[in-house]
Amino acid sequence: MNFVYLSPHCPPNYYLFAVNLRSFGANVLGLADEPYDRLSQELKRALTEYYYVRDMHNYDDLVRALGYFTHRYGKLDRIDSHNEYWLETEARLRTDFNLFGFKIDDMPRVKCKSEMKEVFKRAGVVVAPGKVMSAPDQAREFVSEVGYPVVAKPDVGVGAAQTWKLAGPADLETYLAGKPPVDYFLEEFVDGRIVTYDGLTDRDGRVVFEASLQYSRGIMEVVNEDGDVWYHCDREIADDLRDAGRLLVEAFGVRERFFHFEFFRLADGRLLALEVNVRPPGGLTMDMWNYQNDADLYRAWADLLMRGRVQGSFDRPWYVAYVGRKHRHRYVLSLEQVRDRFRDLRVHDEPVNDVFSAAIGNHGFVLRAPTLAPLADAAAAIQQVA
Repeated sequence: MNFVYLSPHCPPNYYLFAVNLRSFGANVLGLADEPYDRLSQELKRALTEYYYVRDMHNYDDLVRALGYFTHRYGKLDRIDSHNEYWLETEARLRTDFNLFGFKIDDMPRVKCKSEMKEVFKRAGVVVAPGKVMSAPDQAREFVSEVGYPVVAKPDVGVGAAQTWKLAGPADLETYLAGKPPVDYFLEEFVDGRIVTYDGLTDRDGRVVFEASLQYSRGIMEVVNEDGDVWYHCDREIADDLRDAGRLLVEAFGVRERFFHFEFFRLADGRLLALEVNVRPPGGLTMDMWNYQNDADLYRAWADLLMRGRVQGSFDRPWYVAYVGRKHRHRYVLSLEQVRDRFRDLRVHDEPVNDVFSAAIGNHGFVLRAPTLAPLADAAAAIQQVA
């Protein structure tokens, strides 16, 4: 297999995709704008060859790179980055080089929140009311229908960037006066807890690994208020969450990919679909899944690509939590005190890449236990501000 890996150095832990794919005998062909000398030694050893471009946004340079790889290694088989930022670039290259996976025509339904809503509805999954707004009067009319508060977000966006909760008319007018010149999606505010259905599908779209995350608070609030968040991998997946998630796997045509589907769990127990992402969750979640299952999902993915199967058991014997902290806070416990006090729970901690820090903090701890209570207690202590 000739696999083109876009930006294999970012995020840092994703070099393990390349390492495991190479271990199965694939040609792993790296393509990025990071100078080769700055790549880690582990990544360099995993790459069959590396093609440097000055700017990953220069599409002609990427086409030339894939042309070079084709000339040198023969027909290309796959291209990916596991990164939301490059999703459209990957799709465009797959279209131009006729490669397996999402093509450019697939992008609106997996990138545009308005298109996602329509897919949710056709699949029979309940959603909160929402609409794309291209003019101020449309926004005012929508709010008159659903009432305050509402959430305003770019129709095409990554994470919670430039997403706002509008609590009343003054917020709406301030937002309309200063919003970026892009289509925005307005949605009725949902007071619920975010839960996810995550996993990996095989070439035919069958779910071969599944997981679920629960968050202490919404990422929108964390980013806008510059606060802290912690989240955990659940040991149990509710039947209605699994059913809704698998409906969406089929509806969005997720094949041979990781996915991350977000829902609201309301106080009355109902689920509302929020968003789909056809890539792994960010941060250290891949590693959390490994700690939860005493497994290696990086290797499972490589095995799936190379041999069409996934071996191993993913029965979730552990709860695993991520607890983030931000530099702007002064905490009761220092990093060393956290490491010492929770040494029986802590399995990993590290500084967080600046790209993700607004959402999940500047430093993250990964904790593990067979029950959730000690992780929740530890998270509260770790994030206690002095």
